[in-house]
This record gives sequence, C-alpha cells and structure tokens, in this order.
Amino acid sequence: MKKIIQYLFLLAGGSFILASCNDFLDREPLDSVTPDNFFFTENDLAAYAVKHYNFTTHSGWDAGIWKNDNATDNQAAIDYDNKWIPGQWKVAESYSNPASDDPWHFAAIREANYFLETVVPRFEKGEIEGSETNIKHYIGEMYFLRAKNYLSKLETFGDFPIIKSTLPDENEPLTTASKREPRYKVAHFILEDLDKAIGLLTNNISGGKNRITKNAALLLKSRAALFEASWLTYHRGTALVPGGPGWPGKAEDIAGFSIDTEITFFLKEAKAAAKEVIGNAALVQNTAKDCIDETVKTDDDKYKMSNPYFAQFSANSLEGYSEVLLWRSYNQLEYNVVHSAPFYIRVGGNTGYTRHYVESFLCRDGKPIYATGQYKGDESLLDVRKNRDLRLQLFMMTPGETLSPIIMNGTPDVLEEAPSLLEIKEKRCVTGYQVRKGLSDNWYRDGNTAIEGCPVYRVAEAYLNYIEADCMEHNGTSIGSEAAGYWGDLRERAGLPRDYAVTVDNTDLSKESDWAVYSAGKQVSPLLYDIRRERRCELVAEGLRMLDLKRWRALDQVKNFVIQGVNLWESDLKDMYMQDGKNLLVQEGTQGQTSNVSSYVNSGKYICPYRAVKTNNLMYDAGYSWCEAHYLSPIAITHFRITASNPNDLSTSIIYQNPGWPTVANEGPVGIK
Repeated sequence: MKKIIQYLFLLAGGSFILASCNDFLDREPLDSVTPDNFFFTENDLAAYAVKHYNFTTHSGWDAGIWKNDNATDNQAAIDYDNKWIPGQWKVAESYSNPASDDPWHFAAIREANYFLETVVPRFEKGEIEGSETNIKHYIGEMYFLRAKNYLSKLETFGDFPIIKSTLPDENEPLTTASKREPRYKVAHFILEDLDKAIGLLTNNISGGKNRITKNAALLLKSRAALFEASWLTYHRGTALVPGGPGWPGKAEDIAGFSIDTEITFFLKEAKAAAKEVIGNAALVQNTAKDCIDETVKTDDDKYKMSNPYFAQFSANSLEGYSEVLLWRSYNQLEYNVVHSAPFYIRVGGNTGYTRHYVESFLCRDGKPIYATGQYKGDESLLDVRKNRDLRLQLFMMTPGETLSPIIMNGTPDVLEEAPSLLEIKEKRCVTGYQVRKGLSDNWYRDGNTAIEGCPVYRVAEAYLNYIEADCMEHNGTSIGSEAAGYWGDLRERAGLPRDYAVTVDNTDLSKESDWAVYSAGKQVSPLLYDIRRERRCELVAEGLRMLDLKRWRALDQVKNFVIQGVNLWESDLKDMYMQDGKNLLVQEGTQGQTSNVSSYVNSGKYICPYRAVKTNNLMYDAGYSWCEAHYLSPIAITHFRITASNPNDLSTSIIYQNPGWPTVANEGPVGIK
C-alpha cells in the first residue's frame, strides 16, 4: 500500500509541501504549511498557484527552450535520441526519482485536487479574505494547471486515470483510482477544467502576463481540442484510439462512443477558443516585411531588437508585446534568477536546423524552392536565405552577422564566417544552420547571466489552430473565408503573398521532404500540407514539432531517414576550417585519424551529424526509423505490480500497458529486436 501512495502521490495526513519547481515569478520559496492556517487569503492562493507553474522555460546552462525541437526533422543535437532506433527505447522497471523522471506521476494533480477541494468550498462560504476577482482568478489558475498536467498525460500515455479529489490512505480506493479512462474522456475532462478556468480568470491581474490569464487558458483549450481531434482523425482504425482493433481497454468503458461525433466536437471547440483569443490579442508587426534588398544583413536595425516580431522572443520584458499571452521574467539583481540561453545560442548551443527544415521555407513569391526561379541554392549560407520567407531570414544566423554593439580590443562582436561544426558539445552548431531566435543584441560572451524574457504562449498559435481545424472540418479540401484571412495575416507578416493559392497551386508533394506530407503513411492534400508547413515555419524552435508529428500520425513512413545539415563539400565552407595550413575537417573513414565530420564519398555533400563516426554508432546505417508503439510512452512495470491483485501476475493489474509495449522490464516494443 505504501508503494501505491508513493507513486500515486495522493494526500494523506494533515500537512503538505509546496512543489519545489523554479519560481516562475522569482519569489522566495515557501516552507511547509498546514491547511489550518493557509488558504484563507488571496495571497495564500496566489503563492500556492504560482509555485505550481511548471511551464517549459529557460533555465540552467544550455540553449533554453530554443533546443526543444532537437530530435525531430527540424533540429538536431550532437547525440541522437534512442527513440529513433526501434528496440533501443525500453520499458522501465521503475524510476529512481519518480517525481522528476516518471511521467506516470500524480504529485501535481494531487496538489491541484487538494487546493480545489479545500479552497472552492471556503470561497463559496465567504471564508477567504481578499478581492473576489482575485480569489476567482487564483482558483482559475489551479483549474488551468490541473488541465495542463492532464494534457501532458494525454500526450504521453493517451488513456489515463481521471482523479478529481484526494483519496483515503487505503489500498482499495487507491487501486480503483488507478484505472485508465479512454483518452477522449480525458480530453473532455481537460476542456471542462479549462472552461471553469476561463470563467474565473481575468486578463488583468497583478503580475501581468507573467501570470496565467484568460487568454492563456483559451489558447491551451484550443491546443488540447485540436490535439485530440487530430489524434482521433489520423490514428483511427488503430489500437491507439478507443475501440480500434487491439485497443486494450474494455468495451463497457466506451459505450456510446462515436469517433466522428467526438472529432466534430473537438474541432468546433478548437476553433471557438482560438477565435476568442484572436479577438482579444493582436499579432505584432514585422518591420522587416517591406525590406526587399537582400543585400541587407540580418543585424540591420529592422531585423533585430527594434523589430517587434523579432524582439518578442528576446527582449528583457515581453509584457508590452500584444502577441505574447504568457511569459517568464528573469531578474539578476534582486532575485538572481537568470539563464544562459542567449550565450549558448550565439555560439551554437548543441543544436542546428536541418536541411529539410530550411528547405521547407518558401521563397518571397510564395512558391516552394523547386517551383521558382528565386531560390539561389545552398552553395553559400548567404545564398540560402536570399529571397526567402522572412522567418528564415530573421531566425537563422548568417556569416559575419553583428551579434552585439560591443567592440573589444578593436574587434567587433560578429559571427564567424564558418559555422562552429567542430566546437565542444555545448557550443557546437550541429548542422551548420544556426538558430538565431531568442538572441538579443545584449553582451553575453560569458556565463549564465541572461535576463531576456522567455515566451510561453503567443496568439500566433491560435491562428494556426483555427486554420488547421477549419481545413479538417472541410476534409482537407478547402477553408472558409475567416481561416483564409487569418492565414493571410501570418503570410503577409512573413513577407509572403496573402493568397495561399499561390503556394498550394505550386506544391508538388513528391518533391517535399517534410514528414508532415503524410498521415497514416499516405499523402495528405496539398492544401492541408501547406497549412502544416505554415505551422512549421511560424513556430521556429518553439518545441511543438514532435507533438504535431505524433498527432498527425506523420511518422509511419519514417525509415532510415538521414538527418542532414549544410552543404559542406560542394560549397565555400569546406576550406574555412584551416589552421596552420591544415584542414581541420577529418572525414569519416580517413585512415589513421579520428574523424569529426561525415564523408563526402559515403554520405554526400551535405553534412550528416550522425555519420561522423561509424564505429559503435547504431544511427550510422539505421538513420531515423519509427514504429507505431513509439507514438505513446510505455508505463513502468512497478505500476502494474503495485496495482495487481497478484503481484506475481501482472495481468491481474487494473491498468493495461500501451499498445505495442510489453509488461516486461528492459524490453523494447513487441516484435522488434
């Protein structure tokens, strides 16, 4: 029973401890408190809620959120992810630190439940001191946070237990509560919590957009609804959807379930929430959109901190940017809460855009690179960006770019002419295409001292959600005038023609290397693909790519896919790594030397980060390959053992393993060796 309590983290006893996550608002941590002397003032509620903020933001010694698309077809790190080699991702027996490592973890949900079941009755009885508006807002924050935590569970596991209250310290109710509910019911629960949050939250609260707002809740609702609608649409007919062949749940749990009804419902909810937040918050202006002189460097004023579109990702304060719905602030002098994201981004940051990503950006005439005379090729990094979508020009480094206005010992602070392909891990530009998003023109040559704000949610995602949901409602064949208007707004800001037909009519899916061309192994319509392209290009380095690929079921056809970067061997780059008359680039396969780059003979002209060394490298020949089981994560064996009526027979557990995964520790998906 104690193990059940340990893994379910359900409240027992008369005290609780606030979560020890990073302070989102840079406040001093709270110690242990008791419910008898807490939750009686609006300040108590505000402090408890903000201590449970668990948003992905910049922290520590790395490139911050700008590396979070690594291990996708957008970005790559030095080390590959084992999940791309079927059989290397294995079921865990247990986790030494469940709170941080085990995704089947209930601490945050338990603490949200305790707050709500304690505070809501007290509020209804008038027992909480403070402004009614503020009290409602902080209650709304906890509904939001419970929904956000459940969305993470939905994305990771699909079917999941729905627990709305704390439970007694008894074996039977704790075990019963572990029962997994079908994923669409979990999604409904998430939207119900978000509706409660939306009804309680305001857009004007102390702390501004550093705190959760009504707009943030509307965006999260749109994201959650679109996620479930698209999952049900594209995974239909598989074990990953309730009622599909091989689904491990029970028929009685999906009585009355209609997949078409659910898809229609979630698409409608996604559009409605997106439309409301679009009406409340405006896109910021891109002042580079009228620049047609391609000789202008990207450090020109219109391209950097005086440009609101660029600066909303890298200014010290993001509060004044209308597009930003939620952000995290940092403060060195008062709280010493800082990060190192700009420092690592400016030197490479153990990331880099892939060739496949860079080539997906359109040319300024709105046509793909293979359908226009505007594309200048990839024989130099400057050529790659010429005549291209301004988002590529804004958010990818270019040689010789001024990084800051500082001049040290007479030397300007400029980017090297050659990408840092040979640097140490933390400072390497892995593919040669260097990320520029989030890089202000402040001086951060050394250390962990940055205070640039970190964006969490922005309204552009609502535009993308609405457009995609609308196209799905039209079976991928058309969009309505409202969606077309939203799409035109995003395209115009990126320096592209407003008319999306220019792109769709010139799209040849057979010439696109984007995985999102496919759903369930089949090509989607050019219109739907170009909407996915828009999402990919607008959300540069914002960490949503893998979730999109999974919900679209866009990975079925990924097999032996080799990640590539810049044109190294048929460009001016190959001679830029000289020292004392010697080229420092050592190709894989060079006799008697330790290689550091892929071979022209074996891998072609484009640098292949995972083919620099062949020995003991499973990725060298395999490339990125996918299997269906990897769409969802496996549940650790300990959870079956502690919820089984017979611990020696895991089939007696009340929970079931995700499709394709065994109930045996240290084994990969079933049937894969």
